[in-house]
Amino acid sequence: MAGIGGSIESVAIKGRLFAVAADADTTRKLGGFENEIQANGDGTGRQIKTRMTWVLGGLQVEIDEDRGDQSFLQAISDAFEYVACSITYVSGAVYQGLGTIVEGIEFSSNTSTATVSLGGTGQLTQQ
Repeated sequence: MAGIGGSIESVAIKGRLFAVAADADTTRKLGGFENEIQANGDGTGRQIKTRMTWVLGGLQVEIDEDRGDQSFLQAISDAFEYVACSITYVSGAVYQGLGTIVEGIEFSSNTSTATVSLGGTGQLTQQ
């Protein structure tokens, strides 16, 4: 079957489920290694491997003021630990990893969403 694009259905951060805006265009890096080739003077090359973290950027999660969602997310950002993160795509694919919130949390009163990016060590793995 060909790849299926579309919305992220939900994201769970430290056990709390958040709905994601249907039109949010997110980006995903699984983590692992990034490669670079550096040239030698004799025309050969060296492969340089740099370990990278996983990142899920551009999430627009629904913020429920009654649940204290923004404060919950800020507490995760402020903490000194990684938490369980799980992302469910419209295709049914689920990815998970240990991570935290990276970058600032910006709440939009017009859409009642917050833009959030997640990142962590190791790799984001498909379940």
